[in-house]
Amino acid sequence: MSNKEVKAALKSAREAIKNKEFKDALKHCKAVLKLEKNNYNAWVFIGLAASELEHTDQAQTAYKKAVELEPEQLLAWQGLANLYEKTDQWDFKIELPNIYQRLVELYASSDKNKCYEIISKLSDIYQSDKEYLKLAKVWLQLIQVKEEEAVDKNELLQLLQQMTQLLSDCLNEEERDNETQQHLITAFEKAMVLMDPVPGEQHKKFSADYVKCLSKLPKDEPKMIVACESMLSLYPNQSYPLEVLCSHYLKTGVQNEGAVSCFSRLLDLAPNSGLGHLGLGTKALHALCYISRLSSSTGWCSLAEAQFKMQRYSDCAMSCSQGWFTLLYHYVIQIFFYSGFSMNIICSCNLGHACVALHQINVYPVLGALKGRAYLNKGQVDEALKVENLSPTELCLFLKAASQSPDCGEYYFFLGRLYWDMGEETRKDRSKAHTHLLKAAKLDPHLGCVFRYLGHYYRQVANDHSRSRGCYKKAFEMDNTDAESGAASVDLSMEQDDMDTALAILQSVIEKATPGSAKWAWMRRGLYYLKIGEYQQAVADLQAALRADPEDWVCWECLGEAYLNRRSFTAALKAFGKAHQLQPSSIYSVYQAAAIKQTLGKFREAVAEYLQITAQQDYVPALKGLGECQLSLAKCLMEDCRDKGAIELIQQAIQNLFRAVEMRPDMSCLWKLLGDACTAVGTVTPNSVQVLVPAPLAGLDPNTQSHTLNQAQTLKVGERCYARALKLMPEVPSLWNDLGLNYYRQSSLSSFTEDNLTSPSLLLEKAQQCLKKAIMMDSDNHSYWNALGVISMSKGLENFALAQHCFIKSIQVEPNNVVAWTNLGTLYLKNGNIELAHKAFKIAQSLEPLYVNCWIGQALIAERVGSYDTMDLFRHTTELSTHMEGVKGYAYWVCSTLLDKSNRDSELYRYNIVQMNAISAAQVALSKYTERIQSDPDAFIMLGFLNEHLQLKRQALKAYKRAVDLLKSMSSTEELAFALGSYGRALCTFGQSEEAVRVYNSTPLQELSDLAGLALAYCRAGLIPESIKAYERALAVAYTEKEKAYILTALALLQHRQGNLDSAKTLLFKCSMLKEPISESLLCLCALGLVHSDATLAAAALTELLKQGSASVNVTEQQCLLTCALLALQGNYSAVQREASRAVHSNPGNPSLWALLSRLVPQYYPKKANVRLALLYSGVNQLASGRHSGEDSHRNALKTMQRAVLLCPDDPATWAGLMAACHTENTSCYLSGAAPSRQGLEQTLMSVTCFRQKLRQVKYYKLHVGLFPLPGPSCSACFVQVLNVSPEHPAVMLSLRQVQCQRLLLAGRGTVLPDSVLEQLHNTVMLNPTNLGAWHWLAEVFRSQGLLVQAVMAYRQSLQLASQLGLHSSQVASLLRLALLALGNCMAGVPGNEWTDMIIEATTEVLKLGSSPMALLFQALLHYVTKMAARETRRLLERLAYAQDYPVTVAQVSSWYLLRHLHAKNDQELINVLLQHAKMKGDKRLLEFHSLLASSSS
Repeated sequence: MSNKEVKAALKSAREAIKNKEFKDALKHCKAVLKLEKNNYNAWVFIGLAASELEHTDQAQTAYKKAVELEPEQLLAWQGLANLYEKTDQWDFKIELPNIYQRLVELYASSDKNKCYEIISKLSDIYQSDKEYLKLAKVWLQLIQVKEEEAVDKNELLQLLQQMTQLLSDCLNEEERDNETQQHLITAFEKAMVLMDPVPGEQHKKFSADYVKCLSKLPKDEPKMIVACESMLSLYPNQSYPLEVLCSHYLKTGVQNEGAVSCFSRLLDLAPNSGLGHLGLGTKALHALCYISRLSSSTGWCSLAEAQFKMQRYSDCAMSCSQGWFTLLYHYVIQIFFYSGFSMNIICSCNLGHACVALHQINVYPVLGALKGRAYLNKGQVDEALKVENLSPTELCLFLKAASQSPDCGEYYFFLGRLYWDMGEETRKDRSKAHTHLLKAAKLDPHLGCVFRYLGHYYRQVANDHSRSRGCYKKAFEMDNTDAESGAASVDLSMEQDDMDTALAILQSVIEKATPGSAKWAWMRRGLYYLKIGEYQQAVADLQAALRADPEDWVCWECLGEAYLNRRSFTAALKAFGKAHQLQPSSIYSVYQAAAIKQTLGKFREAVAEYLQITAQQDYVPALKGLGECQLSLAKCLMEDCRDKGAIELIQQAIQNLFRAVEMRPDMSCLWKLLGDACTAVGTVTPNSVQVLVPAPLAGLDPNTQSHTLNQAQTLKVGERCYARALKLMPEVPSLWNDLGLNYYRQSSLSSFTEDNLTSPSLLLEKAQQCLKKAIMMDSDNHSYWNALGVISMSKGLENFALAQHCFIKSIQVEPNNVVAWTNLGTLYLKNGNIELAHKAFKIAQSLEPLYVNCWIGQALIAERVGSYDTMDLFRHTTELSTHMEGVKGYAYWVCSTLLDKSNRDSELYRYNIVQMNAISAAQVALSKYTERIQSDPDAFIMLGFLNEHLQLKRQALKAYKRAVDLLKSMSSTEELAFALGSYGRALCTFGQSEEAVRVYNSTPLQELSDLAGLALAYCRAGLIPESIKAYERALAVAYTEKEKAYILTALALLQHRQGNLDSAKTLLFKCSMLKEPISESLLCLCALGLVHSDATLAAAALTELLKQGSASVNVTEQQCLLTCALLALQGNYSAVQREASRAVHSNPGNPSLWALLSRLVPQYYPKKANVRLALLYSGVNQLASGRHSGEDSHRNALKTMQRAVLLCPDDPATWAGLMAACHTENTSCYLSGAAPSRQGLEQTLMSVTCFRQKLRQVKYYKLHVGLFPLPGPSCSACFVQVLNVSPEHPAVMLSLRQVQCQRLLLAGRGTVLPDSVLEQLHNTVMLNPTNLGAWHWLAEVFRSQGLLVQAVMAYRQSLQLASQLGLHSSQVASLLRLALLALGNCMAGVPGNEWTDMIIEATTEVLKLGSSPMALLFQALLHYVTKMAARETRRLLERLAYAQDYPVTVAQVSSWYLLRHLHAKNDQELINVLLQHAKMKGDKRLLEFHSLLASSSS
């Protein structure tokens, strides 16, 4: 998709959102993301559209992706905030403050008003959540922004006042935060300074608030005293500061003169002030004035009595506890027992205090009952029975206590509850628990706990739910805090379908409940809303229940159910995860989490969780879900043509579903899934289907082991499974549809028995009848009509009228039916109606642009009408998905274009083949095709042809051989001859010349290509006479002048090889006299003249060659070489250098011409030659290209550098180059498994180098710095001496910093350089901005320190510099280093996709600049890391490992990883081939590596 198309799609999405067509907007955005996955606007639009469609999870994911791409952009953050604001979801509410905080940071510099608005929202959240410290910081941030704007002080004062009001609530919390308190005091102090006038009403009110705040902070008492005194000085008639001071003195026990004065002043201003009287009374108490003390205790007692009579039992207990030990024991008895003492007082007090007090008062039997009651309320029944040595047979004391107060219903309740808690026997005895509870209810009808236990009795013993419900209701009406009664009443009401009463009770409790309370009410109402389908309200209520008890795993499961029904899958997943965390033994939570992941398409994760359940027990829903997930994974693999893995998953699915069927054979859905699993094998090739099926399912003896079935047998098992499902549920139309499709799959098999019952036509009729049955049951299902149409138009029935009718009916039922439209177009195309077919396919494309079948249909139409868009359409089908028809069509057009050599310079060829990387794409797609369809010889021939273009010689050989084997069993003679010719060509290319001769001789030998191939095979086999005869036969059948020219040239070469010089000249002259002479013949003629010192002949041939104009790259190189040789032969040595220079100037990107020039200049024009530099640069070029002695024993970097050292032993640069060459040789030996022969030379050579000319050493040190071990101290001393002479020299400073840094890093591995040192290194490199090596070195330093982002920036800087300077090789070096950095991170498992994208981007750019084996190696290793088991990984590695013209190092590294890949796949055949190749190449290290892998796996 071009940039214009992306913009157009985004514009369409924007218009769709504007018109509220959100589904269309999603389609446009997904089309953009398919080819430009990091488009920020597309992700934002998806978030907005999904949010409007209430797809909250999808919206959240889209917005977060956009935020990751561009975190400084506002749109995504705003969308995320709006989504969280309008969605009532607890996890969204938790994340919303973080989003607001980020918006505040972004708005702070752009839009102050928006910033204030967001701060206000953030403040409201923190205030409602009581996060006062965060609230304080937000307000301080707002005030700071206002201060920076220099706003009016009144506005600032107003903000400070609001801040103090909001933060004052934190003083009422139990746990106070000191930092928040200090922010509050600071706000008060700033506001006091800004306030005007003083004194004044506003200042007086604010001062009172300040004093009140300080009075609640014990640590700030001095400030409080100062504030009170300051306020009294300004407002002497105000009593509030005096009240605060009095309260402080009373709490601290201070009774000095100042305190007494304060009490007195307060009474002067407020005579009725309780604090003043209390303060003076306390002073009198200390002075032994007992009358005041007595009156105080009497006050507490009177207050308690009043509260008791008002039935305010809790308040009464508190008052009693204040005056408990000041009263006499007899007074307590008189007040609390003979006046009708309530048991709730004892219940509300601490057990220890109550029992101690009751132990001290042991006069009356009732006290034993009280003590037993205290134990009973704590649930300690045994202790209650042991009180005062009581036993169950000695309850007379309890009865005696009740008899002393026969009108006290609480004593009878105590006895009734005691009987209830004693066990099941006493509960059922009506004369015990029930009788005493009834008597208690009659004596005290306002005692709610009695009715609660009566409800228990009627519900659990009498089984009278109506009466039980009435008792619970009455108990709850008396005490609305009785959660047990309320919950029971609601439960019984719901059981009796009285929802109105239940909701009324719940509503009354919830309205009065404070946050974090009434869990039972919230949870029950949430479950009610969940039952009736109001999921949003259910979520809110269950969240409120969890605030009361966050550790209730049942409530978390209920919340997960609510989220799940609301389609909030992510939130539901978190809720079930929390429930499982709290209750690990709960299988339901794990099952629901797995089911959600299955719904979201995360099948592998779902399989892992289902297996976790099935490992514990055979849980049928888990087995069913496991089978479904494995079947879905198998279908995904089939779409990618990974059939073996798919068959394994189908086999596992069958095993798991059969386990479920064995437990529940009555469930139709399980049989249906088994049928689906068995029918799924019909998609793949029959040869790859071997499914292990349980014996009972295969119709064998249940006691036997599992049986292996082929494709036809497995489909037959699927048929029986569908039949079993239909037997259980015969009226389900989808089952009839599935059975019909199974019959259709069986009919498509090419092999069937001679029995008429299994003939294809009969199976198709059965399939048709099944589909008609399904349509009769449900005629509104478009898929049934579509399936019937497909079956009707298939070979064997071909009822095209019925098929058309079915497709049209399917479209009428569902107009947006892309499949039916495509099938209708296929029907029209099959009948030759191209116009109607095009319209149908066009409509299908508009309905679903990503549906591949309609694109294939358009491609077939374009092929029929001869359109130029045919190849582009087929290519698009391969990009959408792997479809067999599209793959073969694209491969055909790629091969056809490659065979047509007349259009190589056309724009269409460059776009379709070069820019679209057509050969590799077609080869990958066709490899998938041939793995599934292994009986198509045409596909194998095309695959072999593409493999030849990709230099995959072994793969090409296999493909051609497979094609020949297939065609031998057919009757196509012409195709067999063509395949044999291609097979012979591949054998000849692979080096099997004798076999190639045999294959060529098996062809008719009537085609020119076969005869030429046979001649070449004879030549390579050493049979020159036979080769000449074959070429002569080829010359006889050659048609064009160009073909004859090539054959004559080949004959001339053979004649020269046999020593027939005159015959060779004659043939070459004859070739040059043709109407279409070829440059190769003239090159041969020129070379012949040069070899035999015939300058005239060479000059004439070269003149004719130059007349032909532009030539290919190879011809240009050879032409330059021959011209220079001719000039040298003529003695014109100065012209040799000029000719080579002219060629280099015309082709500056050709390294061969540069190498030629470097050799010619010192040899033929030494005046201008710097032999030292020529040898040095030649050696450096050879080092850069990896040329070592293992690759070429004569022309390699070591020999070149040795010559340079012998020529100039005083030049330190040549010694540095020699060190690099030795290092390269040692590395090569290590890679090949040989022992390094030049160990320890680096240190010696370094010592020699460092004592050479200091300034020159500095200049060339960059050639080897970083490659070798730590340089000696003398090296640093050399740089220091040079700096003393030239302190402003940036290159010297850079080299010194490199040496110092290298010593630090190598002295201790893992050394962390300080930031100051890194900054210094960066500044030094900036002084040398055009030094590419310096940027590379700095990037390596950053990488060693783990600063990956800085390393990437340094490499990109070097790349930009190389582009500006036009240095082709430096661009390649920077890109490869960048790719290597990213590859290291990928192989180390660093998270993130940016490293993968960086490797792809860098290597692609390198390959655009020219051929690069290293870039191909990096791409192959990336595939190995990300898709180790993929076929594409093996192909990429094989291409490098078996290449003939790639560097040895690249081949060896790729061989190692290829061996690991094959070991992981356990492909012994290919392993043996690789090991044989390694033996032939002498790669001992690979053989050792194989031994290690084999020993570790055994």
